[in-house]
Amino acid sequence: MNIKFRLILMNFMQFFIWGAWLLTIGAYWFQNKQWSGAQFGAIFSTMGIASIFMPTITGIIADRFMNAEKLYGIMHILGALTLFSLPLVTDPSTFFWVILLNMMFYMPTLSLSITVAYSALKSQNIDVVKEYPPIRTWGTVGFIVALWAVSLTHNETSANQFYIASAISLALGIYSFSLPKCPPLLNKANNKSFSSRLGLNAFALFKTPRFAIFFAFSLLLGAALQLTNAYGDTYIHDFKNVPEYKDSLAVKYPAIIMSISQISETLFILAIPFFLRKFGIKYVMLFSMLAWVLRFGLFAFGDPAGGLWMIILSCIVYGMAFDFFNISGSLFVETQAAPEIRGSAQGLFMMMVNGFGAFFGSIISGAVIQQFFTMPDQSKNWHGIWLTFAGYALVIAIIFPFVFRYKHNAALKHAIQHA
Repeated sequence: MNIKFRLILMNFMQFFIWGAWLLTIGAYWFQNKQWSGAQFGAIFSTMGIASIFMPTITGIIADRFMNAEKLYGIMHILGALTLFSLPLVTDPSTFFWVILLNMMFYMPTLSLSITVAYSALKSQNIDVVKEYPPIRTWGTVGFIVALWAVSLTHNETSANQFYIASAISLALGIYSFSLPKCPPLLNKANNKSFSSRLGLNAFALFKTPRFAIFFAFSLLLGAALQLTNAYGDTYIHDFKNVPEYKDSLAVKYPAIIMSISQISETLFILAIPFFLRKFGIKYVMLFSMLAWVLRFGLFAFGDPAGGLWMIILSCIVYGMAFDFFNISGSLFVETQAAPEIRGSAQGLFMMMVNGFGAFFGSIISGAVIQQFFTMPDQSKNWHGIWLTFAGYALVIAIIFPFVFRYKHNAALKHAIQHA
């Protein structure tokens, strides 16, 4: 079994686990358990809370103490145990803590999987910028397959979705121990400073203006990602309260419509090598920001009837918005950070995007929506909400080219080809 296929299998299972429950947990919460909506809001914050510290901690461990592929496997086995126990929970407060524990195990695996993949490819002298995006595409395929499998087997409201995710997580955990070895490199460094001994060297990247600005925009775009995850499906669901839209295809199958976003990811991931080599990291990131403007703007003017094409186009644009920043950003970190801190540097990137970005995006957007866009009858002004989000993304896109002055055109390409 060649290394590319093995990494494809790893990515497929990695995101299958998430896809099996992430978009359907709301149906389980409301229709199966009939718990309150106020408490459900805290469930999505668990991803942000866990991502603030766990990817960085596991990155340090992978750089300093343990092979990344072994740590990756342990995290998935522990995640399998928590997923398997979720159906046994009988109250929302305990459910929150179990989900948080699961996220503490799962979220670090996003950056660890990148570390393992990049290390394995480089050990075979394979160009990561050319070969990794097609491999990562299969992660998105795994997410889509899981979502459709749970939906078509009518397990959206069933505890079976957690058992399915648990089984795959256990399988991936065991499989991980057979992956190519990715040993700690920090032990080989000559730096014997206190921060080196603790594995905190990656935090020094914040002293570099290029990295400081990059991490700041990672936080801001992480907030945008949380906005679309938290409110996209609910936005379409709310059209059922409008008589002219309640029988439309989109309202009947909102999860299927939203899955177009993941299908789009597979196409844009494959386009990343071309765009990265043609335009460089700076403009690829800028394209992502402009795509977020379109993502939110099309939602603002779309509807499930005559405006369905806008909703679908918004889902297609999501592929560029999400992938162009996340994957290109991970490549930027991989090629610009020293090899001995690759794990913790990727952990910092995930911390800013899925940690602080997701947490603050969730908290602030919720407060803004409640204060300015929630009607007395508790219905929401979605047109105003999406225009506000689009304006937020536009401001980021306007500022970014002027403050991120990285000379991208040759440096990144040279670094990757000679990594």
